[in-house]
Amino acid sequence: MVTSGECFVTRYGMNLLQPLTFTIWFSAASLIIASRWRVGLISGSAAGLFYIASRGMSLGRLPLLGPHDTLLLFGVSMAVMGLIVSCSPTMRDARSFKPLVGVSAGVVILAALTFKPLNMPLPQILDTLWFELHVVVAFFGYALFVIGGLLSVLYLLTGIKAYLDVYYKTALAGWTFFSASMISGGIWGYYAWGTYWLWTAKELWTSVLWLFYALVLHVRLKGTRWDTLTAWLGIVGVFVMLFTYMGVSMLMKSSHSFG
Repeated sequence: MVTSGECFVTRYGMNLLQPLTFTIWFSAASLIIASRWRVGLISGSAAGLFYIASRGMSLGRLPLLGPHDTLLLFGVSMAVMGLIVSCSPTMRDARSFKPLVGVSAGVVILAALTFKPLNMPLPQILDTLWFELHVVVAFFGYALFVIGGLLSVLYLLTGIKAYLDVYYKTALAGWTFFSASMISGGIWGYYAWGTYWLWTAKELWTSVLWLFYALVLHVRLKGTRWDTLTAWLGIVGVFVMLFTYMGVSMLMKSSHSFG
């Protein structure tokens, strides 16, 4: 007789008793339960990074294939970026920020566990440093966009302008990472398909996301009377990013579709 637990293990290719798998569950639990304190973000981030590093060493490559790997990278990047932002002088006493980051990152990590890991070698078309750089810095940018969205929510709820000032910095850093991802992606595309650009849904929505945050950064420069609009754009930007990442990959045919 097969138990429900065995069905879970069989479906997702994981043994919950294995130390490496326990590590990622510990990461999610630390982020969701203990992120009220900075030690929760630290332990959750460290456990997530350890899982990614260990999995990468066992595969002989960076784990970047499929929704399991990319959602994990997304969640852990959110935790790490949130931890860095929480250490800034402006955010040290912001009690609501750390739990918001921790719960958001933990939920994304738990979502990753619903997908089966892909353990095959990298396809030849992806076996290049440019592909790995393209994906990693893209998720750094995605994570910072989410952090900015959370800061925008805090600003709208409290009216504390310092949150919006930090949001602007995270949006600028995220846009810079995303710009680097587009450049490295273009170089990877040239080696893979002989062109720097393909007219697919993913590339088009990538451009939309890049232009959207360029607009946000310019609106912020127009002065304090635009602060509320800037905050709302920060929230809308998270949904634009999520559609660019998950929506296009799962609903549309492109060079980035999930297998």
